[in-house]
Amino acid sequence: MTGLVWMLSVWAQVRITASAPETVVAGEQFRLSFTVNTSKTDGFKAPAMSGFEVLMGPSTSTQSSFQMINGKTTQSSSVTYTYILMANEKGKFTIPPATVEVDGKQYASNRLEIEVLPPDKTSSGSGSSGSSSGSSRMHTQQAGSEITGKDLFIQVTADKKKVYEQEAVLLTYKVYSLVNLSQLAGNMPDLDGFHTQEIPLPQQKSMKLEHYNGRNYGTVVWRQYLLFPQRTGKLTVPAIKFEGIVVQQNTNIDPFDAFFGGGNRLIEVKKTIEAPSITLQVEPLPERPDNFSGAVGQFSIASELTPRSLKANEAINMKVTVTGTGNMKLLGAPEVKFPKDFEAYKPKVTDDTKLQKGGASGSKTFDYVAVPRHAGKYQVPPVEFCYFDPKAGTYKTIRTEAYEVEVARGSGRGAAVANYTDKEDLKLLNSDIRYIKTAPVRLRPLSSAIYFATYRYALSYVVPLLLFVLLLVIYRKKAIENANVMKMKGKKASKVATKRLKLAQKLLAEHKTEAFYDETLKALWGYVGDKLAIPVAELNKDNIKERLEARQVASELSDTFIEVLNDCEFARFAPGDPDATMDKIYDEAVRIISELENAIKK
Repeated sequence: MTGLVWMLSVWAQVRITASAPETVVAGEQFRLSFTVNTSKTDGFKAPAMSGFEVLMGPSTSTQSSFQMINGKTTQSSSVTYTYILMANEKGKFTIPPATVEVDGKQYASNRLEIEVLPPDKTSSGSGSSGSSSGSSRMHTQQAGSEITGKDLFIQVTADKKKVYEQEAVLLTYKVYSLVNLSQLAGNMPDLDGFHTQEIPLPQQKSMKLEHYNGRNYGTVVWRQYLLFPQRTGKLTVPAIKFEGIVVQQNTNIDPFDAFFGGGNRLIEVKKTIEAPSITLQVEPLPERPDNFSGAVGQFSIASELTPRSLKANEAINMKVTVTGTGNMKLLGAPEVKFPKDFEAYKPKVTDDTKLQKGGASGSKTFDYVAVPRHAGKYQVPPVEFCYFDPKAGTYKTIRTEAYEVEVARGSGRGAAVANYTDKEDLKLLNSDIRYIKTAPVRLRPLSSAIYFATYRYALSYVVPLLLFVLLLVIYRKKAIENANVMKMKGKKASKVATKRLKLAQKLLAEHKTEAFYDETLKALWGYVGDKLAIPVAELNKDNIKERLEARQVASELSDTFIEVLNDCEFARFAPGDPDATMDKIYDEAVRIISELENAIKK
C-alpha cells in the first residue's frame, strides 16, 4: 500500500467550483461558496444573484496543506469566497458562473440551479432554519415522542396504472421523513402475475427536500422496480412492511454524565412503516399476428452478413441486432430463413441491456453461423421482427435488408466449422443420404500397430490417474480457501479500496461533490469491514475500534481512522461547504488506509 498514494496523486489544474444546496426553503438562510484550488488569485468577480437576498459576504477563507511521503513533498492551497443568501419567493433560479483571474488567465465556475420551496404551513417538525438540506430537516425528537404517519411514511407510485400485458411499469417506493431516520429495511416479495426486476440504486442514500401537503420533507427514493405483467385483469402489488430505526434524544440524562460515560443521550426506536398496496389494470394484447415475436415496447432492427462471397463448406456469419426499450430480457431470437442448402446453427446471444425507468433499454445481438454445401447464388431473405407498440396500441413489423450470397465450388474442407467431403460432382439423391468417403486409404503393417501391453499402454493409465489426483488436491485446497468468504474479502480489501478511491479521484476532478463523498465513505467503511471481517449488520465505529485493538493496532491510529470517517461524514451531510474540503478528505482517506494496511500486516 505504500504505492497507493503515488498511484492516486494527480497534478491539480486551476479550477473554481461553485456549491450550494440544490433545494432551499423561502425565508431560510443558506450558504453559497466559490472555491479556487489555488490561493494565488488576482481577482474574483461574483455573478448576479437574481432572486436571492445577499445577507452576508463575500467572506474569504484560505486553506493550505503540506505533505511529505517517501521523501516527496507536495503542497496545496485554496481560497473560498462565501455568501449567506436567502430566497424570498418560491421557484427555480439560476446562479451564473463566477470568474477568477489566475496568472493573467480567467477561469469560470460551474452554473448552479437552485429550487426554492415555499415554507411549511406549520412550524412543527420543520427543523433548523439555518440550513435547507434534506438531511438537516430530519430533526431529532425527544425520547418518547410519538412518530406519526405524517412524520414518517412511504409513498408508492406507478408511472402508469393502465397497461398492456408485458408492458413495463415503473414502481417507486419513496420515503418522506421529518424525523431522524437512520436505518430502513424491507424487500419486495415474490409477485404473482409479474416478472420483476429491481433497478440498481446507490447504497448510500441522501435526503432531498420536497414540498408535500404543505410541509417540507426530507425525501429519498428507496426502491424502484420494473414490473412486466404476465397476465391480464386487475393485478395487485401487496402492501410491504419496512422496519425502520429512528434516533431520538434522551433529555433526562445530564450532558456531562453522558460525556463521561454515564449514559447515551441518543436512543434508537424501532418503527414499522407500511407501504400501501397498488392495483394495476392490465389489458390483453389485441389479436396476435402469426409472426409476433412477443416483444412489447419500441424497437429497431439491423443486420450484417459476412462474407458475401465464399466457397462451399465455408461458414458465413450473420448478426441481427434488436435495439430499443421494453421487455428486452424476454426477447427470443428472430428467425433467419437461410436457403435449404445451408446448414444453420443456434445463434450466440449477446445481451447489452440496462434497466431504466422505461424498461430494459439497449440491444440484443444474435450471431448466426451457417455453412453452404453447394456452389451457386443464393438469397437470404429479410429478417422480420414483429412487436407490439403500447404507445400506438398496434403491432408493427420491421425488417432487415435481403442479402445475395455467391458460393464458389469448394475444396472439400470447411474452413470455419468442420471438414466435409466434396459432394459437388455427385448427384444429390436425398438430404438424408451420406456419401462414401473418397479420400485415399493409408495402410501399415500389423506389427507396427501393436499397442497393448507396452509401456505406452501402461502410461496411458498411470499418467491420467496421477494428473487427476494432483488436480483433486489443488482444487480441494482452493475450494477450502474460497469457502472462507471473509478471509478472501480481507485479502482483497486493499484492492477494492484502491479501486473506489480511484473512482473518487475521478469524481473529485469532475466536481461531483455528492458522488465523491459517497464513494469515499464506501472505500473507508468497505475497507475496514472486509479487512477486519466485520459483517455489515455489525459494522459500526465501536466494533471497528475493538477489532483494530484486537489486531494490536495502535490506539492513536484507530482513533485517527474514526476521526477521518467522522470528518468525511460531517463534510458529506453538514450544511456547510462540502466541496471546499474534498481535496483534504481525499488525501486523509488515502493516507489512513495506507497506514492501516501496513499496521495490520505487521
